[in-house]
Amino acid sequence: MTALNDTSPLLAHYTRLADGLAVVLDSVPAETWTNASPCEGWSGRDVVAHVIDTQRQFFSGHDVDLGAAPPLDDPAAAWRAHRDTVAGLLADPAVGDRAFDGHFGPTTIGETLIRFYGFDMVAHRWDIARAAGVDHTFTDDELTEMETAVDGFGDALYSEGVCERVEIPADADRQTTLLAKLGRRTS
Repeated sequence: MTALNDTSPLLAHYTRLADGLAVVLDSVPAETWTNASPCEGWSGRDVVAHVIDTQRQFFSGHDVDLGAAPPLDDPAAAWRAHRDTVAGLLADPAVGDRAFDGHFGPTTIGETLIRFYGFDMVAHRWDIARAAGVDHTFTDDELTEMETAVDGFGDALYSEGVCERVEIPADADRQTTLLAKLGRRTS
């Protein structure tokens, strides 16, 4: 777990999401990293690379240097290194509070990191666990946060290359419903 002596809400929120992903990655058997994930054409390792790369690109696009990318030979270790680098940057409020005009209007690096990239840190937990043959159940709080995000994204969630529309099974529980809205089939 990330060990920083900062109590900012942004850092705490990021750390909670990032540590949740780390728990899943640490449960993945090493021999399953190349298994296909529910993300078409991606292995479990590719999903981890995607989460790290998109965050790195986001920071880089806002002139925030994360240094060298961690090697992905051990995806769980790569994630922990990335998580610690980002958490270290977020310990400086000037980073998270930096304003810019985003896709949905004026925002900050911190707000976008939590709302958009945080979404990936939760959603892709299931993809990685599924690729490894490990069960993953979201908490009620995670489901609520994800449902709120899905509602906020609206039809943009179904833009090309994001999520496909999937029929929600009639008897779907809350997690299955959310996963279907994210283009995932649980059966």
